[in-house]
Amino acid sequence: MTRLLREERFGRTALLTQNLVPGKRVYNEDLLQRGGAEFRTWDPFRSKLAAAMIKGLPGAIVGEGAKVLYLGASTGTTVSHVSDLVGPGGLVVGVEFSPRVAREFVERVARERRNVIPFVADARDPSKYSVAKVDVVYCDIAQPDQTEIAIANCRAMLRPGGVLLLVVKSRSIDVLKDPARVFVEEKKKLESGGFEVKELVELSPFEKDHALIYATMRS
Repeated sequence: MTRLLREERFGRTALLTQNLVPGKRVYNEDLLQRGGAEFRTWDPFRSKLAAAMIKGLPGAIVGEGAKVLYLGASTGTTVSHVSDLVGPGGLVVGVEFSPRVAREFVERVARERRNVIPFVADARDPSKYSVAKVDVVYCDIAQPDQTEIAIANCRAMLRPGGVLLLVVKSRSIDVLKDPARVFVEEKKKLESGGFEVKELVELSPFEKDHALIYATMRS
């Protein structure tokens, strides 16, 4: 059985991930039985990755058994669903800069999920959480140099041909520029930095002035 389901709920497309910890909720999401397994509803208004998947990003990008470096773990809402997707044979390394937020991430997610490793660290210094090569780098940090930070982490830990999922927050980069222009400029940075951009998905109406860029690192 796939660990990600799409179905119609209340007239809208909904995403469900197979719960790695049956019976446990992370943010008061619904728990549903499908095919003899428990699934959790994945709210696209609370997860930019879910929003991108609702808008067409392929769900198979984060597959079962994958190793994921997640920059900007926050309190762990999206991390928990990535944990579901990679399953017991996968790994999610969650990096969060704020100690207060990281404590909530540990309590809500990492303590219950054996495939999640938390780090309280600055994503500008990958040596603080260096792990073996990963299959996916997911970057969701509100910094003007967020793309450069993502590239540095990929060079340190992403395997050749691996996937970068970069959340671009245009207002964190330049509050005066048109968001669409910012998205294109960050895309060009990736292309000149050794990546092949597969898709750029704007996240409205779920997130204003945000996009997610799906790219792979050239060998």
